[in-house]
Amino acid sequence: MDRSTTTQPLAHRAARRATATSPSPSREPLSEPSREPLRERAAEVLWANWTGTSTVPSRALYPHQWSWDSAFIAIGLRHLSPLRAQLELETLLAAQWGDGRVPHIVFNDAVPLGAYFPSPDFWRSTTAGRAAGAPADVQTSGIVQPPVHALAAWLVHRADPGLSRARAFLARLRPRLAAWHHYLLESRDAGGAGLAAVLHPWEQGMDNSPCWDGPLSRVDPAEPGAYRRADLAHGAPEDRPTDADYGRYVRLAADYRDRGYADVTGPEATGPGAFRVEDPAFNALLIASEHALALIEAELGGRAAAARSYGHRARARTLTRTLVARLWDPGRELFLCRDLRSGELIGEHGVTGLIPLALPALPSGVAAALVRTARGPHFGLGGAARLVPSHDLTAAAFDPRRYWRGPAWFNTNWLVAKGLRLHGERALADGLRAAMLDAADTSGFAEYVHPYTGEGCGARGFGWTAALTLDLLYAGRDGLFEGAEGKPGGAPEEEFAEESAEEGWGHE
Repeated sequence: MDRSTTTQPLAHRAARRATATSPSPSREPLSEPSREPLRERAAEVLWANWTGTSTVPSRALYPHQWSWDSAFIAIGLRHLSPLRAQLELETLLAAQWGDGRVPHIVFNDAVPLGAYFPSPDFWRSTTAGRAAGAPADVQTSGIVQPPVHALAAWLVHRADPGLSRARAFLARLRPRLAAWHHYLLESRDAGGAGLAAVLHPWEQGMDNSPCWDGPLSRVDPAEPGAYRRADLAHGAPEDRPTDADYGRYVRLAADYRDRGYADVTGPEATGPGAFRVEDPAFNALLIASEHALALIEAELGGRAAAARSYGHRARARTLTRTLVARLWDPGRELFLCRDLRSGELIGEHGVTGLIPLALPALPSGVAAALVRTARGPHFGLGGAARLVPSHDLTAAAFDPRRYWRGPAWFNTNWLVAKGLRLHGERALADGLRAAMLDAADTSGFAEYVHPYTGEGCGARGFGWTAALTLDLLYAGRDGLFEGAEGKPGGAPEEEFAEESAEEGWGHE
């Protein structure tokens, strides 16, 4: 990573001053007068969670900046204030490490240490992360989260291209985003096949999904007296991960910290006790962001940028092939996680396996099979469930309230809705959109909801729930690569599909 091009301050005082004014939407909301109070309440959540340079997911439970939360928040915030949305991403990426990783938490020094665990004194980023290039002027965690950031940057740019160009928003973020992807594709290719691996359930974002039960069973939990769970002060124990699982999370994070946040690839990465998993959602979001980086390069222009744009598109197509080859299970008609220690696919029906539906160059047969699975008994889309659950409705491990073991989350449902629309399932997408808006409204923008009833669970006034509600109200019938001015660059979704079809890949 070229530090000379990526370490300049990104959060400018002028931007801070400008965001103090009343922002105006970048586009008119869809014609739904009955939803206007919902739009206003969603905006109030984002203003209440704004810190001056970024947005916290929840003032009480999550009082710092989280990586993929900020990406989803920026996607919604762009409709209210494109400038604040730009600053959201700039603040996060200013904490990028020298090896390219974007940490999953950027800590606010004004928040007391006891307000959240693991706190900065657990991660010790400025000391334990020094060899990996952790910044010296801000405390962060040492693990990562799904790479939604280039996609978010592209959508934020499209909300107000004139402002973006005047501030050189994409030009300043591009090298950081490229370094982030390079880190994942090189340092995290633990399986040697080209996909990025996660080394902690928190990195994938679906913290205690039953998909992790097998790999986690090899991890000895940390001693209960070695840490204090701050989350239980803000949420019901039956909604949160168990103490045994939480102890395993702490052990994995502490072991990674104690080896200086060094990544291991090759045979050592699949040794005894190692948690190394190739996850379909994590890699699908990396692929979507590769497509977005191609569009960013094309927007920046010039011969070098054109060559980089072509490279990102080619890499996205290659990664899509690899994703299908490595993680697609034709019998289950679902993408599955791969445990890199055993080399085997994990036979759990998690919502992570539906997220690749959002990819533009997915083979049409695979896309059609994913729609069947989403509508079937495991996920109940358009039938038994109001929203797509985080885990298999028919599984013994399903729990409609416990964190990621069954409840429905707004970011995964938003991605599924975008994928349905991309692959021509407009009626299903419209139905899911309406259900999400209803659930956001009745739950008080809950962190997650009961998939059958829509009852809110976890925190209320949750950042990405409010942000994605706004996006559904303003751009609810757009594709992932559409913005306020329509499809840029010649309808990229169709363009990507056509390029893949020419190679014998896009359609069956």
